[in-house]
Amino acid sequence: MHDILSLSATEVLQNLRERQFSAHELMQATLARIAALNPNANAIVSLGDPQRLLDAALAADRAPKKGELHGLPFAVKDLVDVVGYPTSHGSLLFAGSQPTVDEPMVAQLRAAGAIFIGKTNTPEFGLGSHTFNPVFGATKNPYDGALSAGGSSGGAAVALALRMVALADGSDMMGSLRNPAAWNNIYGFRPTWSLVPRAAQGEIFLNELSTLGPMARCPQDLALLLTVQAGFDSRLPHGIAPFDYRTALQGRLGRPKIGWLGDWGEAYPFEAGILALCEVALRQIVDIGVRVESLAAPFSAAALWDSWTTLRAWHIGMAQSESYAHSENHALMKPELLCEVRRGLSLSAEDVHKASLIRSNWYVKAADLFQEHDFLALPSTQVWPFDIDFRFPKTINGIAMDSYHRWMEVVVPVSLLGLPCVNIPVGFGAAGLPCGMQIFGPRGSDAALLRLAENWHQATDWPNTKLPPVIDRA
Repeated sequence: MHDILSLSATEVLQNLRERQFSAHELMQATLARIAALNPNANAIVSLGDPQRLLDAALAADRAPKKGELHGLPFAVKDLVDVVGYPTSHGSLLFAGSQPTVDEPMVAQLRAAGAIFIGKTNTPEFGLGSHTFNPVFGATKNPYDGALSAGGSSGGAAVALALRMVALADGSDMMGSLRNPAAWNNIYGFRPTWSLVPRAAQGEIFLNELSTLGPMARCPQDLALLLTVQAGFDSRLPHGIAPFDYRTALQGRLGRPKIGWLGDWGEAYPFEAGILALCEVALRQIVDIGVRVESLAAPFSAAALWDSWTTLRAWHIGMAQSESYAHSENHALMKPELLCEVRRGLSLSAEDVHKASLIRSNWYVKAADLFQEHDFLALPSTQVWPFDIDFRFPKTINGIAMDSYHRWMEVVVPVSLLGLPCVNIPVGFGAAGLPCGMQIFGPRGSDAALLRLAENWHQATDWPNTKLPPVIDRA
């Protein structure tokens, strides 16, 4: 395989600037890696014409530097519009749909000089933390191809783990930047809500649940991509001024304090080994100067779940109401989506208000916790990667999961509040599968979280310590 593909994005871009290799050589290596590994992994979809991509790389070599990502091959998650590539949303309703305008984040990537090579695979409309859809099929876990890669940013995570790309974007409503990062031994970062702007259209005030964000094999690259993705749009009501997050990695860590929430007072079931591996990591993180304190469950898990599922159904129901209004579309919509839409359309104003009140109370309680702790921590997933042919886990330790997403309940405390959160790799279980831990902080603590992740990475470097078997053998 190609050595330049094992470099971090930061290293690749430095080499391009110093002309140690060219964008054309990088594109050649990238396309060769994709040709060798992607037919099995199914991480990158709608790949561009190779000759056109090579010509774009040659043009980048001849042009003055355009921006921070000049000459870097980049595949965008297939929920996000990129002019020149179809946006399927993993749905037969939109397969082959050609956007005419870049989404704001994509416009920022393009302005920074990224060369778009295709899209990364996702579940239908991003629903469910398991990447499969009727348009492109399932994405395989690089550590065991018989298992799920997670989701909904599963294609992005696998493309990173297999060194087909050096950077990747993702989105996170219910763990979609955290779950696949955990299962692919990489980093995923959910930024503070509105740090990465979306298109200023539709309803922009009331019900933010998801966010775009970066994925990478090291925190330095997370900071690089987040700096490019972040922006301020005066037409959006909750925007945040952009910042160069790379400077955050240069500061001193100090002695931050993490509150470990474990299984949330036995409210969240976990498959064997996950909690133990996270607790090993917490003992290791003490060695880099972090203090750790175990905490009791700070809020009712049942109330959080009720709030989350109500607001999520409301959000999805309103977003998909137009498609749902045409009954002939129902056969092309997966059952989980139909269930969300039907519930969302049935909600009353009182239902939504009660859910929002729970969220508000949890926000206040979390703010109190952050007076005593710099960060809080939970495992990123409740189960290990499961059979790729399953739709979702039906039980955990004999406890029935009553919905397609109940097995990911552990991400809800973060998602409900829109707080910044990073998945850090914490090692491998008895079956040789990766595990991750989510560490989150108060609104606006993105830079501090990246600094903590960088210090952890310098001490462990899990993404380069145990590579996917197909890479390790190369």
